[in-house]
Amino acid sequence: MRDSRTSSDLCSVYNAMHKYFPVISTKCMMTFTIIILFTVSTAASGESFSYCSSSVRMARIRIPSTVVILFVTVQTGFLLFMFARYSSFMPQAGEKPSQVHILILSSWRSGSSFVGQLFSQHPSVFYLMEPAWHVWVTMSQNSAKVLHMAVRDLVRSVFLCDMSVFDAYMPWKRNLSDLFQWAASRALCSAPACDSFQRTDITSEMACKTLCGRYPFSKVEEACKTYSHVVIKEVRFFDLKVLYPLLTDPSLNLKIIHLVRDPRAVVKSREQSVKALARDNGIVLSTNGTKVEDSKYKVMQEVCRSHVQIYETATLKPPNFLKNRYLMIRFEDLVRDPLSEISEMYKFADLNLTPRLKSWIYNITHGQGPGKKKEAFKITSRDAVSVSQAWRNVLPFQKVKKVQEVCKGAINMLGYQLVDSEKEQRDLTLDLVLPRRQNQFSWLSFNPKH
Repeated sequence: MRDSRTSSDLCSVYNAMHKYFPVISTKCMMTFTIIILFTVSTAASGESFSYCSSSVRMARIRIPSTVVILFVTVQTGFLLFMFARYSSFMPQAGEKPSQVHILILSSWRSGSSFVGQLFSQHPSVFYLMEPAWHVWVTMSQNSAKVLHMAVRDLVRSVFLCDMSVFDAYMPWKRNLSDLFQWAASRALCSAPACDSFQRTDITSEMACKTLCGRYPFSKVEEACKTYSHVVIKEVRFFDLKVLYPLLTDPSLNLKIIHLVRDPRAVVKSREQSVKALARDNGIVLSTNGTKVEDSKYKVMQEVCRSHVQIYETATLKPPNFLKNRYLMIRFEDLVRDPLSEISEMYKFADLNLTPRLKSWIYNITHGQGPGKKKEAFKITSRDAVSVSQAWRNVLPFQKVKKVQEVCKGAINMLGYQLVDSEKEQRDLTLDLVLPRRQNQFSWLSFNPKH
């Protein structure tokens, strides 16, 4: 009777677990085996033995002890093999993943493509530019808030070099060129993704598109797995708390670089890209798929609000898991002192600045003029300081006043100076970028108990 009750209980547990948790059937079998071990002595003595089938049909048979012992030995060995195999994919307690994951968090026309290139050209970095574009294009009838989870899941998969996540958005047979802004990634223009360039080369989008576009999409995942750092630039997150599951995910080693820019300069830059931004505007404003312009600065208001939310969440009573994992960078500081700011970002990301990168950074930030309208989405050699100040000469003061009204909180919090007249706006001797308040927040003084 005792054996019958044990077998009956075992059948119930096994079939219930198999029904409700089919994906962890290995663990079910492990439990099943452990219970069998308790019955080996009974089987060895030649007594009758009950077992369960998948249909929960009971039967009473006699099994030779050598058969049971052989069965248990083989099954136990198989389970130990499976356990070792699957556990190798998960980091051990307290052990960081081997790769470093960096999310460049920003908004459209804020210099994020430039910052992305600062990482993309590094030989240790696998970089993708706005992979969540595919989510927004596929589900453009939804709002940004609704799409947050899908964007977050895609970003997580890319960080883990699991590119099967794109199957839902590109179900056809794909090449590298099907990935949004793929040529902005040096990693996809060099081995093993493409044989035309070396990892230490500084690549250009034009050359990459000419030589590497026809390589199969499988090269994206293959290349990703060979780098120590995976960096993603995204403009489609509006709430830092949405990223908490990634920041607490033990399979990720995530750090966030929050790039901001003077909202008035952002507006000037957005005016060069009105049509290109119309669909994204509609998603931000929840227009059910309708493309819209931002003539009333409603999108800018949402962008500014998101920067305030992200910055406040990260610096005012932040969760302890954000410690040493958030860095705010202003575009204006970056273009005024590139090497210093880039060195700070690289140190934060555990990267070293190479001589070749130093030379490239100098050249890319010391070109002639502010750049042409047709270059709005391209990284070309420009006078970066002139780019950051161009809005003061171009925007009418009435537009500046309107932007200051909708973004006043962000302008004040991020360290920019409001202007009260057109005279102040045009006076370039008046510095509107205030010194960063170094003592505003310090992790050393942070105590999560208070």
